Amino acid sequence: MEKENNLKYLELILNDYKVFLQFLKAKYPIFHNSNFFFRELQFGAVKFLEKKGIKISNGQGEKLAKDVGSFLEKEGIFVRIDDQSWKINYKEFVTTVPGDPL
Repeated sequence: MEKENNLKYLELILNDYKVFLQFLKAKYPIFHNSNFFFRELQFGAVKFLEKKGIKISNGQGEKLAKDVGSFLEKEGIFVRIDDQSWKINYKEFVTTVPGDPL
C-alpha cells in the first residue's frame, strides 16, 4: 500500500513538475546555474504535497526526492555535482544581469 502511495505522490509531482519547480523557486533561492541540495528537494517535495493536503513521513520524502531528482536529471534540469547536490540547468530561472544603478 505504501509503495502504491509513493508512486501516486511521485506521479502527482512529475505530472506537474514545472509547477513543482516554481513552488521550489518560491521557497528556496534557486536560479539557472545555481546549486541545489538534496535536503531542499526533500523538504520541498514534502511541503508541496502538504499544500495539496497530503501528509507524508520524512522517509517517504527522502525516497520521493531521490526519484524526483533522478527524473529532473534525465530531463536535463538538474546536473549532478555529487550525491547531495545538483546544478540547476533551467533557462526559465535565468536572472537578469544586474546593471550599475548609478
